[in-house]
Amino acid sequence: MGKKRIIKKEGQSIDQGLVSRALARTAKKKHVDGTLFVQSTYNNTKLLLTDKKGNALIWSSSGSLGFKGAKKGTPFAAAKIGELVGEKASMIGIKEVDVVVKGVGAGRESSIRGFNSKGVEITGIRDVTPVPHNGPKPPKPRRI
Repeated sequence: MGKKRIIKKEGQSIDQGLVSRALARTAKKKHVDGTLFVQSTYNNTKLLLTDKKGNALIWSSSGSLGFKGAKKGTPFAAAKIGELVGEKASMIGIKEVDVVVKGVGAGRESSIRGFNSKGVEITGIRDVTPVPHNGPKPPKPRRI
């Protein structure tokens, strides 16, 4: 017989080492306002915080937090990224941001909610998702 093996299956967990490493690297300058760019696809969610001139200050994505495969595109992963970027933003003194959202993924709204939970005021949300004006012919439907 021997010892019984217990296999713990973790659901959607975050690698705490990656989170602490991401929080350790922050910008030195203090900024008051900026722009948050959210790019949300079906497979991933990326956040980029810039100053008003467009210079990148902070960025993060689902993959950089340790999510792999299909879990990168989930709203849970997007919320965790939003919280991480919001925490970094409050560390460098950001008080208010404009949000620019691009893409149709599941993490659009949850990443903004996670960012907002860290006490940074959102002054406006703009959607710049590209929409085709009946450009290329769509692919044929799948036959299963």
